[in-house]
Amino acid sequence: MSTHPERPDHDVLERIRADRVIATLRAPDADLALIAVEALVEAGATSIEVTYTVPDAGRVIAEAVHRYGDRALVGAGTLTTPEQVAGARDAGAAFFVSPGFDADVVAAIRAGDGPAIIGAYTATEVQQVVANGVELVKLFPASIGGPALLRALRGPFPDVAFVPTGGIRGDAVAEWIAAGAVAVGAGSELISSEALRGGDRGALVAHARAYLAAAAAPA
Repeated sequence: MSTHPERPDHDVLERIRADRVIATLRAPDADLALIAVEALVEAGATSIEVTYTVPDAGRVIAEAVHRYGDRALVGAGTLTTPEQVAGARDAGAAFFVSPGFDADVVAAIRAGDGPAIIGAYTATEVQQVVANGVELVKLFPASIGGPALLRALRGPFPDVAFVPTGGIRGDAVAEWIAAGAVAVGAGSELISSEALRGGDRGALVAHARAYLAAAAAPA
C-alpha cells in the first residue's frame, strides 16, 4: 500500500508513526474539549483527534490548530458524512478518521490534503478500505481481538499500516507496536473521563503523562 510520498500527507503519516499514540478526544462540550487539548499538549501528546461527537467540533479543531498547531497535529474523528469532512478541512484538520468505511466519506477525504484513517475489523473490510486508497486502517474495536488479531491480519496484508484503537492500555502499546501497528488510538484510557467532566486540567495532564510514559516503554 502506498502512502503517497508525493502528497503532503506523507509528513503527517511519518509524524503519527513517530508519536505512536493518537489521543482520541470525546467531550460533552467544546469548552471542556479545549481544556483537554491544552492538557494533552502539556502532557506531551502530539497527535490529537477531536471527534465529531464533541459539540461544535469544528470550532474546537480550529481553535486547537490556532493555539497548538506548531506543537501538535490536530485531526478530526468520527467523521460519517462528506459535510463533516469539509467542515473539518475548513477548520484546519491535519488528518481524518472515520469509524467505518463509507465510499463518499473516503472520497471526500481523498479529494484534499490529509491522510484518511478508516475503520475496519475483518479481512474483507481491510481489503475494501485499502482498495479505496486509504493510508491508515483503524483496527476497531481492537481490544476484542487483541494483538493476535493484528498479527493474523498482517499475514495477508503485510504492507498495510494499522492503527489499533479501543481499549488499549498504556502498558500494552509496545505489544501492539511489536505486533505490527504503526501507532495506536487511545481515548478514555488516555483521557480521564472523571477529570474531563470536572474540567480538572491538572488531573488530565497527570493521567495523560502516565499513559504516554507507559506507552513509550519498550516491550
